[in-house]
Amino acid sequence: MVFDMQIQEVGDRFNEVSSELLTCMTGLNPHDSFCDFDLSKLQKLIGFYPHDFSFKDRFNILNELSVYPTFMQQDARFATLKSIFDLAKLMVESNMHLNFPLVYRLLKFSLLLPVATATVERSFTAMKLVKLDLRNRIPDVFLNDCEICALEREEFSKVTNESIIKRFLVMSPRRFQLSNDI
Repeated sequence: MVFDMQIQEVGDRFNEVSSELLTCMTGLNPHDSFCDFDLSKLQKLIGFYPHDFSFKDRFNILNELSVYPTFMQQDARFATLKSIFDLAKLMVESNMHLNFPLVYRLLKFSLLLPVATATVERSFTAMKLVKLDLRNRIPDVFLNDCEICALEREEFSKVTNESIIKRFLVMSPRRFQLSNDI
């Protein structure tokens, strides 16, 4: 029952492409000495980045990936890694990113994907809330200001109405002055 609810929640939050990307990323997981390494998943993952890997790069990364897990399993420093982040960090510290530059590039894309996807999704959701069909004549500057308020909801919830009114009152003179009796 709980497992079904979690699957439903993941399905609601991620579309099919995002789910496929996340599944393909698991092929890079260093857990248990790269036991989840899966060349077919990584080939699919490379396919999601057609502009970042040229035809030559795709051929060369397959060569890198054919020796990569064996090479990593032989190095004791990589045996206890738990996450893709730890793998990327250790690859740089040990200069392995120079030996496997294309694998490291794919690893960087995998680390950026969840952050980029979540930020973009939040931005579009906020934009949908702010700019409805009835309000589609909103100028871009005003729309951007409204989106910032929607995205940074927690910070703006700390601002009180009184502080806004006080700030407005001390601004440059208006056609008529507001009273301080609010």
